[in-house]
Amino acid sequence: MTSVTIIEERKNTIKNIVADILEIELEEMTETSRFQEDHNADSLRAIEILASLEKEFQIEIPQSELVKMNNLSGVYEVVKQNAGWDK
Repeated sequence: MTSVTIIEERKNTIKNIVADILEIELEEMTETSRFQEDHNADSLRAIEILASLEKEFQIEIPQSELVKMNNLSGVYEVVKQNAGWDK
């Protein structure tokens, strides 16, 4: 598997988790659509997203990282950093 395929797979997994928790269709969400402003997410949903990502990827994400997790792009960066992925 190429690194591009692995990255896309990880991003798709994250997108599916987030869409499921926010109860929205995948097509409604872009890399930069904001969870709170564009998808009416509240802080409870943010914590649910964080917990689901920790479980899925077997990592720990400090709650202080929640401020960065306001869209898919931010979530991927936080997960990548905490999982130790180089890409």
